[in-house]
Amino acid sequence: MLQLRSLSRGKRLPLSASVLALAFITVAAPAADLPDAKDHPLLKRFGGSEIVGYDMKSFDRYELQTSTFKGYNFSRKARTYAAPPLSPEGAVTRIWYEAAGTTSALELVRNYQGELKIQKFEILYDSSQDPAATKWVGYFNNFSEKEIRTNRSHYIFYAARDSSTLVCSAKLGRPEGDVYVQLTAVQWDKANPTYKARQGAYIAVDIVEEKAMAQNMVVVSAGEMAKAIGATGRVALYGILFDFNRADLKPESKPALDEIAELLKGDPGLKLYVVGHTDDVGGLESNLSLSKKRADAVVAALSREYGVAASRLSAHGLAFLAPVAVNTTDEGRAKNRRVELVPQAR
Repeated sequence: MLQLRSLSRGKRLPLSASVLALAFITVAAPAADLPDAKDHPLLKRFGGSEIVGYDMKSFDRYELQTSTFKGYNFSRKARTYAAPPLSPEGAVTRIWYEAAGTTSALELVRNYQGELKIQKFEILYDSSQDPAATKWVGYFNNFSEKEIRTNRSHYIFYAARDSSTLVCSAKLGRPEGDVYVQLTAVQWDKANPTYKARQGAYIAVDIVEEKAMAQNMVVVSAGEMAKAIGATGRVALYGILFDFNRADLKPESKPALDEIAELLKGDPGLKLYVVGHTDDVGGLESNLSLSKKRADAVVAALSREYGVAASRLSAHGLAFLAPVAVNTTDEGRAKNRRVELVPQAR
């Protein structure tokens, strides 16, 4: 029978729901925790472990493994799997825990799986139950993303004993937004000062709380639009908002539409091409259609709600054919999702 450690006295106890609950009794964070790092409120830590890596972003996209890891394309910096990974977006918290001593990677993962089940998470993937699982997945899930703040080596997941790498992903459905968890654990059979590693095991606990991004773009005034058009021949607007893969204008778009109407009112001879742009998520044809529909929605709103003559506006969509940033990062894709105003010849 699998034995798990009771975190109160270090005894070995049989695996059961009650023991798993005991194993995750919340205790005061050790003084050795990385400064300004903390447990996520949805998931307790393994008793006696310390936080050695931490990163939190209020909104980001996460690649969640749900099938066998197959390889890594270094030129594209992309992982490949037996089935496409999920890509949830929302608040992303990444925590690295160190459990020194005789703890194994399997013990860490089994404890967390037990806690996830208690919290009603659905297990989506468990590499320990996957005969095709490869030894390199820890490296590509953690080391290749160096932005995490840590007082250990970023190689800690890469340089551990290969066969110890374990991955588990899970999902909790909630009305306010689903939660996803990915666990990656590795084992160190002996201390290694080069990698700042202690004997024991390490686990990366990544938690994604799915939610829509809060728009925080400054509205461009009519005067600023006119100035940009005069200087560069176009103006890019980020305050015109749509839901993912939709062409319905969100109510938050009104301030930007007010300013476009003011621009047109101030220059009765001005005619505009309204050009929709997207990122590269999805195929070209679908994005061409989506970007055109979004431009159509802007033109329709200006005509219907502000009385702008339809002859002064012409809607077009360029999908991701005119990027202003790379489409390989979330930041770049956000810059590429925009509506541009381009003056027509007078």
